[in-house]
Amino acid sequence: MRFSVRTDVMLVLATILAGSILGAAPARAEGPSFDCAKASLPAEKAICADPQLSAIDLLVAKAYKDFEPAFGGDKRKIARGLIADRNACKGDTACIVSALNNALQTYGNAPSWVQDYNIALIGKKALDAAARNPDNRDQPLPSAVGQCATTHIKTLTTRLGDDPLETAPPEGGSAATFTNGGGSVSYDREPGLVASKVGEPVEMCLIAIPRDCPKDDDRGRVFYALDLVAKGSWALPDSEHLCGGA
Repeated sequence: MRFSVRTDVMLVLATILAGSILGAAPARAEGPSFDCAKASLPAEKAICADPQLSAIDLLVAKAYKDFEPAFGGDKRKIARGLIADRNACKGDTACIVSALNNALQTYGNAPSWVQDYNIALIGKKALDAAARNPDNRDQPLPSAVGQCATTHIKTLTTRLGDDPLETAPPEGGSAATFTNGGGSVSYDREPGLVASKVGEPVEMCLIAIPRDCPKDDDRGRVFYALDLVAKGSWALPDSEHLCGGA
């Protein structure tokens, strides 16, 4: 699961305002995957009211048809978990896009424009959430897709945690831990992490929960994070390997 992130949050906002991400989306010919006349849940109504969400929902339905679970799980059970993530968002558009993008990632067919749209909306939500917590008080690690929380950087190291990131060579990768117990790790030298410093406040938003996993293996939750001082951002998993990995 790979998310592309702009390291300057102002570029994210500029993209939203200019509409360039939306312009990259294919024209809506049909969608969503269900009858909007029968929509009853807030998330369903939000999808019906938004052409972009409708188009993405239809992509999810099409991707599901060819989906084969990687670890012998129940295809329908995995889908129910992903739909529950979406429905829990209620009318929160940024949350719904995260849930739909997570479904596309799970089914193995996530277009780049959907990922970019996801990051753009969750980036704005992170800024809005941070503005509601001006004292940067630590909050619990998000546990549901679309949930955001303020925390602080505890450590910045190489991927294996053996050297400070600031002076480490690029091949060492990068990793961060946070005061709320969260973490981010990458095999690459992540620009957003390199620009950050220990102690700086960060707004974290959970954007993906692996659903196609072996039993009791929940590694690989993906968090979008925005450094509120350096303004760098990243979207990285919380472990070196996704669920089912070595």
